[in-house]
Amino acid sequence: QVRLVESGGGSVQAGGSLRLSCTASGYPDSRYCMAWFRQAPGKEREGVAAICRDAVATYAESVKGRFTASQNNAYNILYLQMNNLKVDDTAMYYCATGPWSQNLQNGRLTVAYYSFWGQGTQITVSS
Repeated sequence: QVRLVESGGGSVQAGGSLRLSCTASGYPDSRYCMAWFRQAPGKEREGVAAICRDAVATYAESVKGRFTASQNNAYNILYLQMNNLKVDDTAMYYCATGPWSQNLQNGRLTVAYYSFWGQGTQITVSS
């Protein structure tokens, strides 16, 4: 079983920055990609950023140029540096991971292709 623990959430004013961390444990072969998703009240969960073992980072259009995902060398910690935060970034942020599949390879920000999820950490951005 893979366990994911997120940290670093909180409240910030618009224009501010936060850094999230996600620590993974268990079964490295089940962690081809690690990704951040978010879900705002009344909205569907959406992909934010993903990094896979091929070192390619994928971002949602809404966060490009503002958010940066990175991993440590052991591929068990995923970070998300969030700059110039906007009110629309307010959401619960989830870390996710999953083993390699053709679906995941082609859809790195797709909720359905991830097998393991953290409990989430809340980000609130105020104007």
